Amino acid sequence: MERILLIDDDKNLLRVTEYNLKAAGFDVATAASGQKGLTLFRSTFPDLVITDVKLGDLNGLEVLAAIKQEAPDMPVIIITAFGSIDMAVTAMKQGAFNFITKPFDRDTLRLACTKALEMARLKTQNLRLFEEVNRLTGAQGMETANSAMQELLDTALTVADSEATVLVTGESGTGKEVLARLIHQRSRRQAGPFVAVNCAAIPETLIESELFGHVKGAFTGATATRKGRFLAAHNGTLFLDEIGELKMDMQAKLLRVLQEREVEPVGSEKRHRIDIRVISASNKDLAGLTASKKFREDLYYRLSVVPLHLPPLRERREDIPALIQHFLRKLDAPVGIKFSSAAIQTLARHTWPGNIRELQNTVERCVILRKGSVIEATDLNLAEPPQASDRYQALDIPDEGLSLEAVERSLIQSALAKSGGNRTQAARLLKIPRHVLIYRLKKYNTQ
Repeated sequence: MERILLIDDDKNLLRVTEYNLKAAGFDVATAASGQKGLTLFRSTFPDLVITDVKLGDLNGLEVLAAIKQEAPDMPVIIITAFGSIDMAVTAMKQGAFNFITKPFDRDTLRLACTKALEMARLKTQNLRLFEEVNRLTGAQGMETANSAMQELLDTALTVADSEATVLVTGESGTGKEVLARLIHQRSRRQAGPFVAVNCAAIPETLIESELFGHVKGAFTGATATRKGRFLAAHNGTLFLDEIGELKMDMQAKLLRVLQEREVEPVGSEKRHRIDIRVISASNKDLAGLTASKKFREDLYYRLSVVPLHLPPLRERREDIPALIQHFLRKLDAPVGIKFSSAAIQTLARHTWPGNIRELQNTVERCVILRKGSVIEATDLNLAEPPQASDRYQALDIPDEGLSLEAVERSLIQSALAKSGGNRTQAARLLKIPRHVLIYRLKKYNTQ
């Protein structure tokens, strides 16, 4: 049942109106004063508020203003025995859904409640539709205030209209599939399918069948013909996530398909032409794997015509407030739920080893376990992962402080010097993937 908060200092009318609303099928919470009503509003998260104008401690229009400040989309119905055109106009300008003068019959109020709740449902449905469109188009979580991230997005949108293969790299949880969806939606293939495959989630014995398909009876358990992900993505985009997990034999087969643009299902002698655009992704250092002969060099260069590296969340902390609001909408959090400024500051200081996925999980946990409408820093329960012990002497930080970027730049230069300028070896010395080192070199304009 949808919940209505009813605020009126006339206790007799309060009881009668509550009875009529419950009889109409609504869940009703009541308050006999404006302050009690606002307190109840913050703790019960109603779907609709009905308030009288004369409340004794507060004016009903003051209650309306307070509610609209905290929850702009909350429908509010004003009732009063002292109505005037001027008061009605003022209430409507402040965001009231309806203005009803006493005395009124129960059907009038019931109809007003039904219309107000229907409007609220439509707004929620439109918002969900907007979020779903964003999810399908890849736009969610891609707005940014970070210059490096904006440069990456500009590059992605530039390359989207081409047919070039794209390799998206970045730590787990940085939004690689989201970026791939964005590229697909902005491409000339947007009307075609977007097919995502997590190569790490498919057993090694089934990966060939999953990608290329099979015919009935091709192997034990093949009870029906399956066309596979490549054919499913025909005229669209195939997204191969965690491409670095493929074994060498599958890499060779994948390379052949990309070169010939034909697939041969397992157990079949017939080849099928495919017209697809391939976007791949990895959280591993594919260049390093290529150098160590664990990933085919020819396949690497075919996949990475346009390499895009997504920065981790700790390097785009300025995007955290907007991402929080995005996840609150995505999780359909009750109206009025928000994070305090202290909580947002705490979230901005966190290192986010799980990146955007970890932030989403944190927001979801806070919404579920919240104690009120405002989530405080003490409610976050953030824990840093245990750090492996490294053999180095901790730096002494001088009283005047030091630049973390300067320290990082110095370490990179030392690693390059020790490796004789070999970036792959320098990355291993720093215990980071090669593409991350290259990203840092560009960031600091270091050769």
